[in-house]
Amino acid sequence: MIQIEHLTKSFDGKVAVNDLSLQVTRGEILGFLGPNGAGKTTTVKILTGMLQPDGGAARVAGFDVLHQPLEVKKRIGVVPESGALYTSLSGAEYLELIAALHHLPRDLAERRAHELLQLFGIAAARDQRMSGYSKGMKQKVLLTAALLPNPEVLFLDEPLNGLDANAARVVKALLRKLADQGKTIFFCSHILEVVERICTRIVIIHQGRQVIEGTTSSIIARTGVQTLEEVFGQLTGVQDIGETTAEFLAALERV
Repeated sequence: MIQIEHLTKSFDGKVAVNDLSLQVTRGEILGFLGPNGAGKTTTVKILTGMLQPDGGAARVAGFDVLHQPLEVKKRIGVVPESGALYTSLSGAEYLELIAALHHLPRDLAERRAHELLQLFGIAAARDQRMSGYSKGMKQKVLLTAALLPNPEVLFLDEPLNGLDANAARVVKALLRKLADQGKTIFFCSHILEVVERICTRIVIIHQGRQVIEGTTSSIIARTGVQTLEEVFGQLTGVQDIGETTAEFLAALERV
């Protein structure tokens, strides 16, 4: 469902994505990990048609992201890292706009929107202006908008931002069920415990390059550590966090 071949992208001479190649199949939840500035969000923006790559190719749901961007957008749902909402609209009005962009029948769109808003616990606030929503409520609207067209592929960039523990549990359970139905999920997060729990496969990138790929258990076995957090630190530059923090505290005491 997602095919990436030698993808590259630079900004002002700085490489953000460097010769990246990977595949994500139907029914997979791929955890796409990396430190800040590793190229995760840039990759997502290329795959969703928001940025053009400098080189390489990518296909989503069978369509070329560069030459067939509208066909790609018809088949995907996206929760961006920094979701931009039209906060002068109510939640219901915003979802009506999303439904219209996807040419969804009105009755179907209203039913799906109501069911999703109920699932996320904000149906009672659907007619309130989003300028009065909390961060978590806005995130729930973004999740609802991504799921509304029943997409074949979901791109989720830090989808649990602002959610309380109960809402996060709902999202995690929903993602598992969507994967069971054959949806493909591209999941970016810094919450490694969540990634370890729900993702069927993991890719870690650093400085725009893929540094390791596999299931959590296979990656841990290959690196010889005990947790995904330790793997992440080993591969992206923080070798011994305990030693680093001890040195910092010692430096404070000297001052």
